[in-house]
Amino acid sequence: MVSRRQFLVISGSIGSAALALGLLPKWADGETLVPQDGPVGSFEVSHSDAEWHALLSDEQFQVLRREATERPYSSPLNDEHRTGTFACAGCQLPLFASTTKFDSHTGWPSFWAPLDNATAVRTDTSFGVLRKEVHCRRCGGHLGHVFTDGPKPTGLRYCMNGLAMTFAGAGA
Repeated sequence: MVSRRQFLVISGSIGSAALALGLLPKWADGETLVPQDGPVGSFEVSHSDAEWHALLSDEQFQVLRREATERPYSSPLNDEHRTGTFACAGCQLPLFASTTKFDSHTGWPSFWAPLDNATAVRTDTSFGVLRKEVHCRRCGGHLGHVFTDGPKPTGLRYCMNGLAMTFAGAGA
């Protein structure tokens, strides 16, 4: 049986080989994948790239607007265990309650369910793998992916980029 970590290493190797053959989009800086276009659709909150750059850090812009992925185990939100709410770093829409957060041992903040009317999902076929990509439903910001290997009660694992979110403790 292959562990999730082994699968990620194998998938990364396959993706690297496909990238070298020119089958996948090019890496922007060796760390983050930057697609040719941003999220599709129209959203309640929208800005030009220049406005997003003014509102977000460079790293947040790459994740939220260019669908990059932060390095695993790099987010302080992995260690956030207080009661509160995780919100979109782009538009501050509340996304996840802390009561749905769990340690998936993947290196990214993980949740078993979003708040009602918080996220939108679309199919992602990058790296030759079929995945469900999660976006903020209000601004279209890329948050991460959802997988079907999570805990009860939903069986889902919303694997989110910490850079895509902020945290507000209860009563804050």
